[in-house]
Amino acid sequence: MKEKTLEKIWEYGEIVLMAAVIMALGILLIKLAVKITGKALAKTRLDKSVHKFIITATKYALYIVLAVVILTSLKIPTAPLVTVLGACGAAVALALKDSLGNIASGIIILANKPFIRGDVIEVTGITGIVQSIDLLVTTLKTYDNKVITIPNGTITAAVLVNYSRENTRRVDLSFTISYDSDIAEAKDVLMAVTVSNPDIFADPAPVVGVAEHQESGILLDLKVWCETSKYYDVRYYLEEQVKISFDKANITIPYPQMDVRVIK
Repeated sequence: MKEKTLEKIWEYGEIVLMAAVIMALGILLIKLAVKITGKALAKTRLDKSVHKFIITATKYALYIVLAVVILTSLKIPTAPLVTVLGACGAAVALALKDSLGNIASGIIILANKPFIRGDVIEVTGITGIVQSIDLLVTTLKTYDNKVITIPNGTITAAVLVNYSRENTRRVDLSFTISYDSDIAEAKDVLMAVTVSNPDIFADPAPVVGVAEHQESGILLDLKVWCETSKYYDVRYYLEEQVKISFDKANITIPYPQMDVRVIK
């Protein structure tokens, strides 16, 4: 009886010792795997936020596998545990459906890089400077200093405009002159204003043309190119100087008028 008890103790001791060895080796291998994964990711173009997510997910997944292996070595049934983990995972995934969708969208944004920090973008009607790109949300700061947080899933599902991707940008403006004004003279005035601004490119050349015959006047289009960073400076300059130059040349800008008839 005593010998059987000693045999069982020895047997259990061997099992526990084996589990301890597996745990020690498993922890070492997990640390090594995480380190190798980090070095491999460092050689890619993926954003550091994606690196952190992949490393963390890999580490936890490996620890779960290690736990199952240790329990198996201890001869503890793992089938119920795996079933419970699967059910819990499904429940968590269902509860965090939107968050997981945002994380997936965040990974897509960080991997494809449709924009980076510092870019000026427009999405869902909001324009701002990208402050940060996280796995769940992207943060913008508007020109009037408002901080706006947009879920990544919304960004990947919407039409995105990146104003900073290219170094040059075209400024499109329209000006209306009266039918009594000289079209050729008005076009000459517009061209003269563009030449007066050194921020406006000579190549591609500015374009001036008649765009439309409206009820109250003739619509002229003015299209010029400049550096992206100078866009608003050029736009505001043209808006102001064209009005001043039109006034000097006696070119009339029509405005809505109304005739009032009083019946006694």
